[in-house]
Amino acid sequence: MAPETATDILQALDDLLEQERCALLTGDLDQMALLLERKTDLIDALNALEPEQQPDLENIRGKVMRNQTLLDGALQGIRQVAGRMAALRQLRHSFDTYDESGRRHTIEGAVVRQVEKRA
Repeated sequence: MAPETATDILQALDDLLEQERCALLTGDLDQMALLLERKTDLIDALNALEPEQQPDLENIRGKVMRNQTLLDGALQGIRQVAGRMAALRQLRHSFDTYDESGRRHTIEGAVVRQVEKRA
């Protein structure tokens, strides 16, 4: 059943923001994707209300900002992991080291050779 009044919509959005917070804190990115569609629908429902029916969104604004901060942190963590994984992949191909005078030396990674046997 879809919320009809501004209060119902606001309560549903408030509940959804709490679910979103829990998903962010537990790292449940699949849940985040599911919540995004519902959140979009609720925001569209709020926007569709007549101006005199629109509720005060100050309480919701705080929760949205809190969740945005959590989401930014999660994205930063994902970027750091991706960067670290790229660095580890690079180590498979070569390794840079520096001597006492600061000159860089590259040590090439081992070349993996495979022999294919055919009957």
